[in-house]
Amino acid sequence: MFSDSDIPRETIHAYLETDYRVHGDTPATLKIGETNPTLATLHQVHGSACSAFITACNPFSQNASDEFNAVRQQALADELKQLGLTFFDGIGQHPSNNWPGEASFLVLGLSLEAAKALGTRYGQNAIVWSDADATPELVLLR
Repeated sequence: MFSDSDIPRETIHAYLETDYRVHGDTPATLKIGETNPTLATLHQVHGSACSAFITACNPFSQNASDEFNAVRQQALADELKQLGLTFFDGIGQHPSNNWPGEASFLVLGLSLEAAKALGTRYGQNAIVWSDADATPELVLLR
């Protein structure tokens, strides 16, 4: 699994262990490979067949300044608004390592191809994507 990626194995392992937390009125913690009933409800309520958890922070997992990350995250938010997509603030946070949590968005109705394109445009190694079954999967981009 993931053997043909340019991303270091330990980084992929960290992504698989990370908690992908959705904020807002319907908070949820997404885990890779675990069906999430709250995510399923969000899909249903918003008439979405899929969603993506995505960030613009720390391109290629290189720790960047808070200011740099905030500017990039705002650019991503502006792009999502321009596309007319529904999204919620969130944070990707590993439960035990020292990597700082990354501001993120859960974007409803974002197809896999569109999510991959956004992740690539914002220099990400991976995104988290869920189809109608609300089971988040890690999608490597390089």
